[in-house]
Amino acid sequence: MTPADYDDVRALWMTIRGFGIRALDDSREDIERFIARNPTTSVVARDSSRIVGSILCGSDGRQGALYHVCVAKEYRRRGIGTQMVAFCMHQLRYMGINKVALIAFTTNEAGNAFWNKIGWTRKTNVNYYEFVLNEENITQFITGEE
Repeated sequence: MTPADYDDVRALWMTIRGFGIRALDDSREDIERFIARNPTTSVVARDSSRIVGSILCGSDGRQGALYHVCVAKEYRRRGIGTQMVAFCMHQLRYMGINKVALIAFTTNEAGNAFWNKIGWTRKTNVNYYEFVLNEENITQFITGEE
């Protein structure tokens, strides 16, 4: 994934039911900054020139993280998501990262089924906490698929 992919990736995000888009974190500027910090780990899947899947993947040097993992509805169950995850895991291993985390909303049935199917473990022994530093960074949930 490169900054030039932003418009097409954002258009894909907007078609994914239940997807959470943050006002600031998912802006062009913040995604470009994320890719600059993690230039080899994020990925898109294409069918010809159309982007049909994407993952933002990065690391803090200790742990990897996957964000905004998605595949267009009509392209699901073809192995695209699994291949993109494998790419990210390979890149993180190459960097010496030993653990990867992600967040899947509890209401995201398709996403949670995917993660379970490919062998990820849901942690039940931790609580996830968040502290909002900028109240303008509001999450908007996509309510329908186009």
